[in-house]
Amino acid sequence: MADVLFYHLTESTLEDALPGLLERSVDRGWRAVVQTGTEERRDALDMHLWTFRDDSFLAHATDREAHTADQPILLTTGDGNPNAAKIRFLVDGAAPPDLAGYERAVFLFDGHDAAQVEAARAHWKTMKDAGHAVTYWQQTPDRRWERKA
Repeated sequence: MADVLFYHLTESTLEDALPGLLERSVDRGWRAVVQTGTEERRDALDMHLWTFRDDSFLAHATDREAHTADQPILLTTGDGNPNAAKIRFLVDGAAPPDLAGYERAVFLFDGHDAAQVEAARAHWKTMKDAGHAVTYWQQTPDRRWERKA
């Protein structure tokens, strides 16, 4: 069973939070898949990960490109795992695939978007009922993560 983390964004945007989480995943030696709810969001994150900081970028590709199996980070709208990722990030209410084979899954949701909050609640119940170890993290005013459940 995978460890499943729910990250409740209250102080920053997905674009602010995701790069740091991806950096930490890659530093652990994990390949990552980021599953978005729409192609538009996938494409926007694609551009963002190349330019999010002046002194750094995150090597990645989208599922529209060749050699997806070689990518440390893959952005997708689908439920496949062509780069053999150990961690899967789900954003914008993306529906999770079977998490067998993953060490960790991370749901990031915007606390200011009622639809994303409701989707996260439904995913929490599904993941817990499936026997995954689930934890809930919320941002503090200084944008740190605090475990709440």
